[in-house]
Amino acid sequence: MIPETLPLLSLLIGLPFAAALAMVLVPKPETARSLALAAAVLELLLATVLLWGFDPVDPRLQFVERHAWIPSLNAYYHLGVDGVTVLFPFLGAVLNLAVIVASWTAVQSRVRLYYGLILMLGGATVGVFCATDLMLFFLFWEMTIAPVYLLAGFCGTGPQRRYAAVKYALFMLAGGIPLLFAILLLALNHARFLGVPAPAGLSFDYLALLDTPLDGRLATTVFLLFMLGFAIKAPLFPFHGWLPTLAMEGPAGLAAWLAGLKLGAFGIVRFAVPLSPQAALEHRGLVAGAGIVTAAYGALVAMRQTNLRRLLAFSSISHVGLVVAGLAALNFQAVQGALFQLANFGIVAGGLFLVAGFIQHRIGSTEIDRLGGLARPMPLLGALFFLLGLASLGVPGTSGFAAEHLILIGLLRQHMGLGLAALFADVVAAAGMLGYFRRAFLGPDKLGMAAGEWDLRSRERLVAGALAAWVVILGLFPRLALDLSDGAVSTLLARVHESLPEGPTSVAAAE
Repeated sequence: MIPETLPLLSLLIGLPFAAALAMVLVPKPETARSLALAAAVLELLLATVLLWGFDPVDPRLQFVERHAWIPSLNAYYHLGVDGVTVLFPFLGAVLNLAVIVASWTAVQSRVRLYYGLILMLGGATVGVFCATDLMLFFLFWEMTIAPVYLLAGFCGTGPQRRYAAVKYALFMLAGGIPLLFAILLLALNHARFLGVPAPAGLSFDYLALLDTPLDGRLATTVFLLFMLGFAIKAPLFPFHGWLPTLAMEGPAGLAAWLAGLKLGAFGIVRFAVPLSPQAALEHRGLVAGAGIVTAAYGALVAMRQTNLRRLLAFSSISHVGLVVAGLAALNFQAVQGALFQLANFGIVAGGLFLVAGFIQHRIGSTEIDRLGGLARPMPLLGALFFLLGLASLGVPGTSGFAAEHLILIGLLRQHMGLGLAALFADVVAAAGMLGYFRRAFLGPDKLGMAAGEWDLRSRERLVAGALAAWVVILGLFPRLALDLSDGAVSTLLARVHESLPEGPTSVAAAE
């Protein structure tokens, strides 16, 4: 049993920040690496304890912490996890450790800055996942911008890294404006519902706002504001431009973070849908269409890429479009598959970007015309890329299969056209990924290196083993992840369908 007084979520958030601040006192790069590794290992242990102690049968928030924060605005330091969110702190800890180990030899300059910013990004991201006060959520959301900006601008590898950093920051700052407006509208509506003037009647508490009714016009406004802010972060077309630029110019570890943990899609299922359920039902066709367009566009553009990092960036955009379409279907299979796929992103998409970083570090390029026959000097690296690539395509036996299968079933149930369009995007994405693998790893040997000469090193093999284990184990036993979200997804969908004017009896018609 985990002691109820143990502030586990605060420890998960605070530990990376404390380690990042300690980097100031560390004189040598070697010590900085060791400190970052120790903090990442401890973070993973704490996240494992969280996952182990979670009760999937209980639909309520668990590991709750609530303390006064800004009393004048009724804003609280309020944390908690449920079936929708519990897996994501663990995934963040796994990805954090993988990035730190994978960057061990690749990062040679500004080592303390790099590891400190990676740790800060990890702590802020866990805060996004666990915050149940919307003002606190917004604080953590905005706190993710500065580490990414500094990582891209000062630790990036491309000649346009400063441009990529500024582009990202401007996109994110623009996306934060509609989120803030949506949060303020919800708080003001709560005050109006209680009949208590602001600021005394304001509330940013997630549970309180769930129980506060929204009229039709206000619900639509809040939902569309949330969707705009989260679409920029996801990213959905046409707000996707920052991700390929950052993937090309920033460090590989940063690209793995941004592709692996899709905070925008998480925000849709965590806040946009449950806080404005009637509007989510009314506008699900619009959201599903945006997701399908993004999935098809990303897949088509990815197929045309000759650089692995850009290919992975557009492939990631395609996959997040499919996830958003699944969330918009608002039936059990699609939503559960979308959550599972969001979890997969942390391992599969993040792992593929780490592989791209390994190749960049060894050869100096990820352009296809510079590569060929990599499977001979790098057999383990080639095998890891192939396995993660199969998982990203949803091949049976990998963790991606159950996720994509559930999404496709849910989309086909919702509308045959949506399901067929999603299948088209999947096929095109497969063509791009397999085509690159064939030419880069199985083509003529252009490098002339001895077999195994530049293959995975001992630390990198630990990362590869952990990523491969996730893909295979959850590919064979997907219920290990799906069982965590069963109750939460059922509760979410019941809330959405009960928001219809006809009440619960209209659930079947809505589906």
